[in-house]
Amino acid sequence: MRYDSLTFIVLVFAGLPAASKAFATEPSTSGRPNIVMILADDMAWDDCGAFGNSKIRTPNIDSIAREGMRFDRAFLTCSSCSPSRSSIITGRYPHSTDAEELHWPLPAEQVTFVEQLKANGYWTALAGKWHLGPAVKSRFDVVHEGGVSNFQLPSKKSKDQPRLKPQAKGESASGCDQWVSTLRGRPQDRPFFLWLASFDPHRDYEPDTLASPHKPADVSVPPFLPDTPEVRGDLAQYYDEITRLDQYVGAVLEELERQQVEKETIVLFLSDNGRPFPRCKTTLYDSGIKTPWLMRWPGRITPGTRCERLVSSVDIAPTFLALAKVAPRPGLQGRDFSPLLSTPGVKIRDVVFAEHNWHDYAADARAARTERFKYIRNYDTVLPLTPPADAVRSPTFVAMRQLRDQKGLTEAQNACFVKPRPEEELYDTEADPHELRNLINDPTHAKPLAALREALADWEVETNDQRPRELSPDEFDRETGTPLPNRKRPRPSKQEKQAKAKAHAVPVKP
Repeated sequence: MRYDSLTFIVLVFAGLPAASKAFATEPSTSGRPNIVMILADDMAWDDCGAFGNSKIRTPNIDSIAREGMRFDRAFLTCSSCSPSRSSIITGRYPHSTDAEELHWPLPAEQVTFVEQLKANGYWTALAGKWHLGPAVKSRFDVVHEGGVSNFQLPSKKSKDQPRLKPQAKGESASGCDQWVSTLRGRPQDRPFFLWLASFDPHRDYEPDTLASPHKPADVSVPPFLPDTPEVRGDLAQYYDEITRLDQYVGAVLEELERQQVEKETIVLFLSDNGRPFPRCKTTLYDSGIKTPWLMRWPGRITPGTRCERLVSSVDIAPTFLALAKVAPRPGLQGRDFSPLLSTPGVKIRDVVFAEHNWHDYAADARAARTERFKYIRNYDTVLPLTPPADAVRSPTFVAMRQLRDQKGLTEAQNACFVKPRPEEELYDTEADPHELRNLINDPTHAKPLAALREALADWEVETNDQRPRELSPDEFDRETGTPLPNRKRPRPSKQEKQAKAKAHAVPVKP
């Protein structure tokens, strides 16, 4: 069994209708694989056992790495929830989707890989967190938004069993409670694609997520956060939600085995952005844009392999289409990384790119990263590196504000309060994995700096990333996270965006 407790199986399957007939044991997909994408919400790349954190209980997530491939240099195009998801589903960078700011819905004219799979015989479904707006829901055959609970909890709690607490509109706290039922409801005569999206480990946290919670003493505190009881307690509750997510991952893997389709099913696990703590989510540091990318495909991916080549979440759409033998439509900006599944040493790309736009607070920054170096261009230097509003309200940030006032923070820990910020940053991620030493003025790194400056400038031209940009204003106080008056943020019309882009157009290089 893949679970930490037998009663969790009861939790997942109680109340589900029995299958009307046995699932087929032979694939009926004409050689095309089923695809299951599992998306965590605000989980850092290194916060699971597969990437070295032995204190977080993630046996099921770790099993995907053990039975498949771990990607050590996998990156997101944005460290913000809905823009990151819009980028994944379209295979386009956030500013190219017209949904680059948090909560902006994906416009109907955007093409997603889902309708392309659907048009080519795939049954497509989403269960859990949506966050893409109403215009593209019809691209899926089925959408179970929000994870409305339809099963009963056993009366006796056991170790690590989730205690699902109802949230608004009756949603369960995890958002994962319809994952298995959606998988069980699939048609048996077609290949399927599932987008399974969790709310875990997004804030806010509660103390009783698990019957046996993680201990603050076991938490690993990164050097850019102060090591205080408040921070350790906050991280421990974040760990708890990752373990709850892990149990639902195990339920899906177990159901694939029960249906005897695991050998013809690709499973991809990743997160939409980094942990919701200062200097993580909404930043362009690796703590914000690096993701725990794990992929399993029995018989096609050698178990226990590692890939150290660069991949980007913008590459997921063209890769899924290639694996499903579907010709891509024009407009994709990512690259097919499927050759890595059999040859993990082949190079797909030299550089990955990321961006940060409005997320609770005004922002505008871009990044380019090679396998070793990271370059960040801050267009919003007058603003501090404020974390998301829910993180500003967290025990961690409250403790950091108090230490700041007492001058008790290190330079790295004080980074989210500093303004103005540097226009440019350069980091050697091999020598400095937490990106604490800015090398922008170090003459010994002039060569990688020049190369990354040029790469970022070319990417901005090629993807029509226009400047200057009018920044959407803050909607929350940067010290307390409380809503500001008149916090409505009007989205520009399509005509306004087109007129602004035309006014600031830069000729494309021949």
